[in-house]
Amino acid sequence: MKGSGTAAVRGSHKVNKHNRWGYIFLIPFFAVFVIFQLIPLVQTFYYSFFENYMSGLRQVGPNFIGWANYKKLISSGDLWVYTKNTMIMWILGFVPQIFFSLLLSAWFTDPSLRLRGQRFFKTVIYLPNLIMAAAFSMLFFTLFADKGPINSLLIQLGIFSKPYKFMSHVGSVRGLVAFMNFLMWFGNTTILLMAGMMGIDTNLFEAAEVDGATSTQIFWKITLPLLKPILVYVMITSLIGGLQMFDVPQILTNGSGNPNRSAMTLIMYLNKHLYSKNYGMAGALSVLLFLITAVLSILVFRLTNADAVEKGEH
Repeated sequence: MKGSGTAAVRGSHKVNKHNRWGYIFLIPFFAVFVIFQLIPLVQTFYYSFFENYMSGLRQVGPNFIGWANYKKLISSGDLWVYTKNTMIMWILGFVPQIFFSLLLSAWFTDPSLRLRGQRFFKTVIYLPNLIMAAAFSMLFFTLFADKGPINSLLIQLGIFSKPYKFMSHVGSVRGLVAFMNFLMWFGNTTILLMAGMMGIDTNLFEAAEVDGATSTQIFWKITLPLLKPILVYVMITSLIGGLQMFDVPQILTNGSGNPNRSAMTLIMYLNKHLYSKNYGMAGALSVLLFLITAVLSILVFRLTNADAVEKGEH
């Protein structure tokens, strides 16, 4: 008994020693997180209560003004206009993104189709994700310019008699931003959904086929429900990325968000405050953006898990 007790003590010492090394290896991560994320987050919230901006060459502040920055942002109406702009362009890009990603991932993971050249096509659809958004935006700005290749082609085909001003119409500017976001991210979404589909037990598909289920029924009744965790992850991460939309509309509209500020996003609005060195308003807007992102993410999570909650209660 004494020997077994001694062995147990030695084993516990070894476990504690290994745990100690685990904590040591975690120190760099926590140090980076605290220095580059936690401290700036706290400082942003702190400075949002101050009046701190440049008036010509004169520095105003920092003066403590409480919730005045928040009240000014909420009452101005610009916050809600730019939130609506951001959400519209995100939805226009996300709907075709999730549709084509589901379609392609279902094709690529279906062994009965025996598609050839899968590696080539997977590489091609992922390539736009590797291109810098700035380069992508400059490319589209050149292609859809008044004297660009797209207008020249449309005139030669007889569709238009004169160049169409893509950058002067609300629908075309929002559509181009959404289309670029779709092209850049649907490959990444396809890879994620493929990973989820390949993790589903093939016995479920075989049993469904034996029972006479069609491929459409298998997709809606088996594949899609089992993909729900991945879909929720994709939707929430895409929503967060959409609310942080900046580089594509910034370059495409030359930072103006025109026409009529219809392509002005929340981060572009934030960037204007930072550029004018109005750090108090920029901090307040950052906090509000964080709250909007949190509320919408929780809402998406709740809505997508409503069926599971109801089934669990029954």
